Amino acid sequence: MKMDKKMVVSSSPHIRTTESVQSVMTDVLIALFPVALMAVLLFGYKALVTMAISIATTMLVEALWLRKRDVFSDGSAAVTGLLFAMVLPPAPPWWLVVVGAASAIIIGKQVFGGIGYNIFNPALVGRAIVVMSWGGHLVGRIWSAPQPFIFGADISAVTTATPLAGHEEALAVSLTQLFIGNTAGCLGETSALALLIGGIWLFYKGHIDWRIPGGYIGTVFVMGILFGGGFYDNHLLTGLFYVMAGGVMLGAIFMATDMVTSPITHKGKLIFGIGCGLITMLIRIWGTMPEGVTFAILIMNAITPIIDRFTVPQQFGGG
Repeated sequence: MKMDKKMVVSSSPHIRTTESVQSVMTDVLIALFPVALMAVLLFGYKALVTMAISIATTMLVEALWLRKRDVFSDGSAAVTGLLFAMVLPPAPPWWLVVVGAASAIIIGKQVFGGIGYNIFNPALVGRAIVVMSWGGHLVGRIWSAPQPFIFGADISAVTTATPLAGHEEALAVSLTQLFIGNTAGCLGETSALALLIGGIWLFYKGHIDWRIPGGYIGTVFVMGILFGGGFYDNHLLTGLFYVMAGGVMLGAIFMATDMVTSPITHKGKLIFGIGCGLITMLIRIWGTMPEGVTFAILIMNAITPIIDRFTVPQQFGGG
């Protein structure tokens, strides 16, 4: 028998892809670039400083934890750092950024065994820790208003409340402002346009499925129509307001779609997205906090194994 005809016996996996963790993480960084660029254009150099501190902290902490000299490594730490910065206001205290970013890596990721083993989205773990510990810097505070000189607006420094702070604050902004990004809020939640551009890139590269963001955004929209009270001119526009205001778009496209912490089946992904939207709106409408994206995704992360258990089809011949 010729050598090239021999049967090779090896362990799984038998089907491989040319993609690597690093290539996927690089694509996520590319998708986040329009969001980061818009944040800098709207809020200035302070936004860039916040992102730089967060990314540097996550990469350094992970390198020290794993005792590696290559701080970029597979790129997952950089993605966690940038995503954590996206859920922060434009200019939080530097120590808060460091503590939150380090917590995202250590508590949200490495204590579970590192990438591929964490059950919660690391960036949102960091966000939850700083919100519960120093909420005055993140929730219910006066935010820096954007200074969108690229749109010809007044660039004088002012402060304002986020649109989700109340009906009065919501009516002070238009849907156009929410779409383009001329509103106060976290770095990654002020421009729906930038988020959509990043989402299109991830869809094109095949890294995310429509079911999670579709279920998430669709549920928020429907609940906004049914239970939002129609305060934003009418019920339809109120539903759109709830979709574009706050962190729904960021959470639906970049956070909830995390491959490690979301279900693996098509049906499970849809259930996951709907669950995220449901919990988000329950907190927004009837809860004491104006925003619920962080805790909605973390709660659904916790029940992802249960979703997988009931949605994964039986193996052929299985009981």
